[in-house]
Amino acid sequence: MAGLEMPTKTHGVGVFLELRKRLQSGLLIVGKDVARSPADVVVTGSDSSLHIRTPRGELSLTLPAGVTLEQGSCIPTPAGESGGEELHYRLRINVARSSDEEASDSVMETLRTKETYCFYCQGCMTRLLEDRVFKRVLPLPNGNWNAIVDDWCCHPDPFANKKLLPRAEDCLLGDSFFLLARDDSCDQTLTEGVSPVGAEDSQDPKKPCRRLALISCKSCSLALGEAVAPGTLKLYITQLWVEPAVGDRKPEASLNRSLFLERTVAARLLELSNSLSTFHFSVQTPDGKAFLLLWLLNSDSIIASVPETCVGGERSISSTALHSPLPRAARALKLLCVACSDSGIQQRAIVTSWEVNAIGHPVVLPLKVCEELLQVIDDSNSTLPASMRCMRSYEVAYLRL
Repeated sequence: MAGLEMPTKTHGVGVFLELRKRLQSGLLIVGKDVARSPADVVVTGSDSSLHIRTPRGELSLTLPAGVTLEQGSCIPTPAGESGGEELHYRLRINVARSSDEEASDSVMETLRTKETYCFYCQGCMTRLLEDRVFKRVLPLPNGNWNAIVDDWCCHPDPFANKKLLPRAEDCLLGDSFFLLARDDSCDQTLTEGVSPVGAEDSQDPKKPCRRLALISCKSCSLALGEAVAPGTLKLYITQLWVEPAVGDRKPEASLNRSLFLERTVAARLLELSNSLSTFHFSVQTPDGKAFLLLWLLNSDSIIASVPETCVGGERSISSTALHSPLPRAARALKLLCVACSDSGIQQRAIVTSWEVNAIGHPVVLPLKVCEELLQVIDDSNSTLPASMRCMRSYEVAYLRL
């Protein structure tokens, strides 16, 4: 993230669409390299699709089931300071109510007792654990439960120096991880190492050196989590592919890593927001250091971003374009983001404000995963029109569900 320089990034956005299901309205942005004047763009709709005709050709976007354009509702609207580079249009949509469409894809919402589950490494799809059948699937207290335990008890803290650990047939669910009992199969698929000492910790003799017992996949060395006790594994949801066991069926090829991470984190943030009624999240490393601040603006967005080179014209006819799927609008979370390492004055003020006021529910992820998530957010931001890349010193990003 580049502070005040964020708007200078550009990837040649041709068409950007954001629909809001609750508001039943939308914003369409067309780059001036695709169309020069409002009259150059004609928008029509059919069953679950949107057709945008420009001088460069026609672009068809597939919409989620039950979402349709209200015919004749697309009208030009002022583009403000971006008027020299972008054309803006407002439109209205009709949304058919469907409970299935809003269902979460997160495994943490779908784990059930008395069902058999397979746990695979997300990096190489190696089966990590013997099939598990859980007698109990229980949520752990949220990440800052220790801080408020005194409000629960009239006697000294009964949980002091005690860990909440799973039994042999338990699955305990944290905000971003599973706690599972270790079995004999783990010796064949997992390796254990010790985390290195951080540079800051090694230079501060008064600070206790906290080193973690890291767990990795033996096949591809992907870091999976930690050994929090001799018989207990803490495995992060961003590192695992979990699905019900169905006969001898093997899992399909793993999703692209960045797409898997994007969808997993988006689904979990949505669940936490709904269950805790919070919209602010502090993505932290296991040592408790804040890495990334996320502010969830809305969860009902449907977005599509098409590069200028893929909107009609001969330039879009390439070997890559011919084998690419048709553009599809997808459900997404809209976020405001600030990296805690950002050196911008306004961004540093935001980070300080969040820290002083204890804003942001903690979501703990391994350092490398935090860095991957930041890259996903930066990539999302770079695909947005210049007028939408920042808001009140935050970087804007969308995470697809």
